Amino acid sequence: MEEDDKKLLDDKPLVEDDTEELEDPELVLDCVPREAEQKAGLGSSCPGIEQSKDKQKQRLTAQEKRQACLLRRDLSHLDQLHEEKDLFIQKTRGELRACRRRMELLVKQQESVAAEIAAERAANNMAAMGRLEAASRRLCSELKNERDLQAQMMAVLQQSQSALWQIEVQEGQLEDARKSAQEEAAAARRGLQERAAKQLHREMGASGKAERNRLLRARRCVHLQKELGLRQQKLVEEAQKNHRKALRFLKASLGRIREQEQKEELETREHMRRRMDAVLALKNSISANREMLRKFQAWGQAKTELAEQKAQAEKKAILAQGGDAFKHLCHQRRRQELEAQNRAFEEEQKRRKQEIVSRLLKEEAVEDQRRPRPEPPRPAGQRSLRDQTWSYVATFCDGQSTEAPLCCPLPDVPGQRPGPAQEQIKLQETRSRFYQSSPLLTAISSESVQGDGSLGGEDTLAWPEIPGLWKEDYKPFQVSKEDVDRKPVGGTKMDKDILARTMQRLRSGVIHKQVASGREFRGCPFNSKPKFIHFKDFDVGKVYKKKITLINATYTINYCKLVGVDESLQDFIHVDFDPPGPLSAGMSCEVLVTFKPMINKDLEGNVSFLAQTGGFSVPLKCSTKKCSLSLDKELIDFGSYTVGETAIRTITLTNTGGLGTKFRFLLASETCEMDTSQSVLKLSSTFTYEDKSLYDKFTTSFSEHQMEGNESSPTDVPSQKESGKLDVKEQEEGHPIESEGVTLTTIMTIPPNEEQMEFSLGETTEGDIGPFSSIKVPVIFTPIVPGTVQNSFKVVFKNQQCPTLYFKVVGVAIDVPVWVPKPNVDLKICMYDRLYQDSILVHTRSKAALRLKFEVCKELRGHVELLPETGYIQALSSYSVQLKFLPRHSLPEDAGKYFDKETRVLEAPMTIRVADQIKPVGFTVHAVVTTSDLELSPAGLDFGYCTIYEAIRTQISLCNHSLLPQEFGFVGLPKFVDIQPNDGFGTILPLETLQLDVIFQPTKAKEYNFELICKSEINRCFKLACRAVGVYPPLELSHNQIKFAATSLYDTSVATLYVINSHLSMNSLTHSVPRIGSEDAFPVGPTSFEFLLPPDSPITISPLVGTVWPGKRCLVRVAFRPVLPSELIHQEAFQALSRKAEVKLSQKETVTQRKDQRRPSFSMLRLQNQDRLLRASASQPPELQKEDLASSSQEYQSAQASLTRSFQGKFDKFVVPCVVASGDTKDRKGTEPLSFSPHNTLYLELWCPAVAPSIVVTSDKGKTVINFGDIAAGHRGIKKVSIQNISPEDLDLEYSVLNPDGPFVLLNPTIRLPSGETQVLDLSFSPRESVVAQEILDIITKKGTLSLALMGTGVASTITCSIEGDVLNMGYVIARESVSLGFKLQNNSPLPIKFSMQLDSLSSRSRDQHCLPQFLASPDQRTEVVGTQNYSGQSVFSVVPVEGVMEPGKAQDFTVTFSPDHESLYFSDRLQVVLFEKKVSHHILLKGAAREHMMFVEGGDPLDVPVESLTVIPAFDLEHREEAEELKPILVTLDYAQLDPDTQAPPATRELQVGCIRTTQLSAKKTVEFSMDNIAALQHKGFTIEPSRGSVERGQTKAISISWTPPIDFDPDHPLLASALLQLRGDVKETYKVLFVAQVVTGP
Repeated sequence: MEEDDKKLLDDKPLVEDDTEELEDPELVLDCVPREAEQKAGLGSSCPGIEQSKDKQKQRLTAQEKRQACLLRRDLSHLDQLHEEKDLFIQKTRGELRACRRRMELLVKQQESVAAEIAAERAANNMAAMGRLEAASRRLCSELKNERDLQAQMMAVLQQSQSALWQIEVQEGQLEDARKSAQEEAAAARRGLQERAAKQLHREMGASGKAERNRLLRARRCVHLQKELGLRQQKLVEEAQKNHRKALRFLKASLGRIREQEQKEELETREHMRRRMDAVLALKNSISANREMLRKFQAWGQAKTELAEQKAQAEKKAILAQGGDAFKHLCHQRRRQELEAQNRAFEEEQKRRKQEIVSRLLKEEAVEDQRRPRPEPPRPAGQRSLRDQTWSYVATFCDGQSTEAPLCCPLPDVPGQRPGPAQEQIKLQETRSRFYQSSPLLTAISSESVQGDGSLGGEDTLAWPEIPGLWKEDYKPFQVSKEDVDRKPVGGTKMDKDILARTMQRLRSGVIHKQVASGREFRGCPFNSKPKFIHFKDFDVGKVYKKKITLINATYTINYCKLVGVDESLQDFIHVDFDPPGPLSAGMSCEVLVTFKPMINKDLEGNVSFLAQTGGFSVPLKCSTKKCSLSLDKELIDFGSYTVGETAIRTITLTNTGGLGTKFRFLLASETCEMDTSQSVLKLSSTFTYEDKSLYDKFTTSFSEHQMEGNESSPTDVPSQKESGKLDVKEQEEGHPIESEGVTLTTIMTIPPNEEQMEFSLGETTEGDIGPFSSIKVPVIFTPIVPGTVQNSFKVVFKNQQCPTLYFKVVGVAIDVPVWVPKPNVDLKICMYDRLYQDSILVHTRSKAALRLKFEVCKELRGHVELLPETGYIQALSSYSVQLKFLPRHSLPEDAGKYFDKETRVLEAPMTIRVADQIKPVGFTVHAVVTTSDLELSPAGLDFGYCTIYEAIRTQISLCNHSLLPQEFGFVGLPKFVDIQPNDGFGTILPLETLQLDVIFQPTKAKEYNFELICKSEINRCFKLACRAVGVYPPLELSHNQIKFAATSLYDTSVATLYVINSHLSMNSLTHSVPRIGSEDAFPVGPTSFEFLLPPDSPITISPLVGTVWPGKRCLVRVAFRPVLPSELIHQEAFQALSRKAEVKLSQKETVTQRKDQRRPSFSMLRLQNQDRLLRASASQPPELQKEDLASSSQEYQSAQASLTRSFQGKFDKFVVPCVVASGDTKDRKGTEPLSFSPHNTLYLELWCPAVAPSIVVTSDKGKTVINFGDIAAGHRGIKKVSIQNISPEDLDLEYSVLNPDGPFVLLNPTIRLPSGETQVLDLSFSPRESVVAQEILDIITKKGTLSLALMGTGVASTITCSIEGDVLNMGYVIARESVSLGFKLQNNSPLPIKFSMQLDSLSSRSRDQHCLPQFLASPDQRTEVVGTQNYSGQSVFSVVPVEGVMEPGKAQDFTVTFSPDHESLYFSDRLQVVLFEKKVSHHILLKGAAREHMMFVEGGDPLDVPVESLTVIPAFDLEHREEAEELKPILVTLDYAQLDPDTQAPPATRELQVGCIRTTQLSAKKTVEFSMDNIAALQHKGFTIEPSRGSVERGQTKAISISWTPPIDFDPDHPLLASALLQLRGDVKETYKVLFVAQVVTGP
């Protein structure tokens, strides 16, 4: 409240002063004209009296204000005292009531004690009576004290009430004053509200004006937009017109292109029709060849059956004779192989002979080609493709390579060319030679001869594909001239290029970028559903249709157009697509794709579309029907079956493809007869297709068949598995097993052995499997011989594209009636003294019950037990026996040979004896027995001294001597111990040693002795003894660990903590006191601390040393500032210097080497001297060089910046000890250290990660100190600093706030800096005064702070001018003549100063356009410094030089020229000295006057304005000059100051100056004479004029002194008026009328 009242008192006088200023009478008096004051005369003293009265009123009001202020202060003080007294009285009354209650309680206690004393006295209990009497005395004393306290409180209460009454009386007396003060405060508030209302009204008016201006600007903008819209509309219309014209020409061009395409399409269709006819003819030929192939297959099957029958008959005959059929077959196979090798050798000899002959013929043909002969004319006809193919085949069979010509050249007669008949004869000879020499056709002929004789000679393969092709009268197809001259399909290459360029140009006009909401669309414009078109399992000749949906995936409207399909799909795919027009985003359209297959072949391609934003395509795939065959399993395990039993399993063959085929299940060693037709098919197809590649493949496969036929028959079959692998390999290579090299159909089947007879297949072993179907085939297992049986089967298919599938069958045949399925019982790894159990199953196949007896070897009967020892097993059932294994530590000695002590492996044989069976059934128990010991090392731990604020960590080793992993855990740990990791629990691997951390943190100061117990999973205990001493230090740290954030180099991270002294009392019963173990407690008092920092650490702690008083705490600031080591920086700097020196030395050497060529002797001497100097400089120790390199040098800073950029990061961990001592650091004497105890030491752990700065400075070699140098005050210097983000992520930048009143400003703060980019910061330095400025600009990121040191010196640009008063008066000049004056400017600043001189008459006057004319303003209000100017428009004044630079400490001379062109007394201008184009240092006023004649008079009071009329007054001729001449008035006002009527005042004095102007014009008179008349009359009135006449030389002036003393009869109320004539005679005569006005002034 007091503060509010003071504010009101401070504000109130301001309001009253404002009102008084508005009503100030002095302002009214100032408005009274000056003439009224003169008329008033002596009565002017009345306003002075009124003014004194007003001053008294003002003094009274100020005194009233002070009284009101004091009154309000007294009122507030009374209110405060009233509240305090009232509160004190209430509190006192409450204490008084409490005192009375205590007194009543004490009285009651006295009564009870008196009753007890009486009772105890009656009981004669003296001890109780003594105790009760003491209590009674204590109660009496307390009651007395309470009564005294009550009396005091009563007195205080009465005094307080009386004081309160006095205060209330004073408040009643000041109630009226309070009301008046409240009314005054209300009036002041109302005044403030009125002023606020007025201010609001003015602001509303200003806002209305601003709103009107805004509406005006809006209307202007709308008008401009309309104009721009009209202009844009015109441009659009013109563009549309041009577009229509271009479209018309484009349509014409496209029409011509379409016509050309239609013609080409018709020609293409015709060509396709001819090709289709040829294909149909070829198809008929293929069907004929297939018939021949069927015949060959029938022949092959017949031959195979005959061969099998013959082989079976031979086998039966040999077996009947008792011979070895297998051995006979092997010999027969070897004999056939030998015969085949002989035949192959003979054919190889024939082939080599043919190669030699063909090589000779080829050499002759080459010799014929080398002979010069004329160019043969172009043939009229063209050989057919069939003839070229047969020629190529003949050439290849003759031994020529594939690069040879298609037909072999024959020797021709020079100058002649064989005709068609000769060519036909040559072709027939080639064919016959091919038939004779080709071993391929020889093999075919031999096969045809070996066939059935009933087929006759008419069954031959040598039939033409097209009937009549091999006839003598056959004429080859002649290509017509039109077909020869016809262009290729699609036009020539040039036409295609022109069309492609045209379409590209059209598409570039169609495709546009789509931008919506500032984002450009990128990607596929339409999404296809489905994503690709797949015609699966198609049939040739059928029609398939699929519909796809195209969805607009762009941001806005788009268009879609069908471009077409790939060239490879154009004959089979037809796309129906009706362009839907504009499609909005998300809308779709449908496309119908029709597929009509003509060939049975997989096809792939794309359907291309064109959208407004670019092209896209939909993938298309057509796949034929295929077989996809698989088996559900590859291994069939029957398990164990007794001999004679039968087991059946099924295997499933599944076809998931759309094409069916024939299949057959065979043994892996058997050969499939389906392979025969494959070779014959390849042979026949060679002559069906006119393809060179097919022939090459066939010849290659045929030669491989010959070689494999010679090598495929093995001498013996070692095993079924090897034969199976051989068959699999041959089947994968696609070559059948052949018995002869030439005939491909003779197959020798090897009968299966006895093992293979145990596995057989069901009835369904071959047949047809349809598409998308499956077939189940049973596999039967009939064990014959005990043991393990296995075999492999394969599934072959007629379709050659389907691979052969294999599966394996495994079974076990047993014949013992009682057996153990697990003859080896493995108990794995077992520990000593642990029980392990297992069940042993015994099976029987006997049909009667049997008695079993289980026996354990006598060595292990104390460790192994079988229960029950005897039992009965029922028929065809099983029996379970319980095995118990409890190894003792005596097992190695008891087991003997059954136990290996090195490997700890136990092999215990067990026996099962069966009644009525001699051979017992045995099984073996295997186990690895190991120990369960865990070892702890060391055996004991001593933690030493540890404070309660820290923890000590010690490592222990836990070793597992067992071969089994064991779970362990430290149980029953005390609260002050922790074991890590995993809190002391875990699993230890076999023979592993774990390192565990034992952490001890005491809770109180005492000596600790305890044990750590480690238990294993089998409840074994291992103990570890520990001891320690707990210390309670007198000081504590608020934080024992500080983790600094990742700090950049040369950045600072700060953390704070407190050192607390909580030791207040030595009472150990109420709380713990600081002590060391069980020693004495630490004394209470000031305690000192000191942090011991490690040397050369980047840590700063403030304060390092301090004292903490009990119950207080001390704030400690810890700062981490990572820096680079100075040694590393020096090393990098000297490396850079050495590199520069080497470069300079190499440059000097090159220069000297060039000079050596001219002057070798002198150059050698110089080089030797240079080498000596370099060696001497290099021999200096590096310590001396490092001293020369300062940290402020450029080399040092460059090396520092380079290392900062390449810094990889560093992590340091520091532990700073804080020693504690009793006492104050101020009490120690001199440098005497305090007695610090090593056991009371506190430790502060600091984690200090240092990283590379995220932002570095790249400009000025990475310097972070930006020195602007010397800048003139009022000017600005700009420095550009480049910063780069070297971190892998984008950073947001923040900047520290620079001093808003300081000279440094960041001009372009960047908010975000992308990774790897560089940003240039503009920093400006604008000093306002001469000052040395320095600030730090911090660039803050989330990864660190980059500090830039800004330095600069502001220098005041001070210059001095030689002109005193800054006014340069040029004097009087004859009109149309000039005069010059000079002045100097001195530069007193240390900076060069750029200056420019500006005249106000030549500057803009736009700021004075709305001002009143100068002649209408009063003299006091005239501020215009530019006076009369020349009529010619040229400047009256001029200055040289206009601009330039003044060097520091130098002076600059300037020349001002005054050149008037007419007469005037008011020539004036202002010259401004502008520094640095902005600061005006001096204003120099230029004045001058011009006369037409050589005389002038100056002085007196001004009677006209200093502004001339714009009208030029014409000059009169000499005749009328005297008529026009008039008197020029001069007013001289004299004021006689009569301050004291008793003393004589000095006379009033004025002067007139008469001068003669120096001129270059010739004149008769060189002086000016002046005279003044009526001197006597003037002297009578009190005027004195000296001199009254005289003469003036050229360039000189003379003063006429005028003085006045009031005469005796002077009336002070009326001024004195007088006049006189002043005549000047020079080149002309001039007369002036001097008017004298004199008056007496009595006041100042």
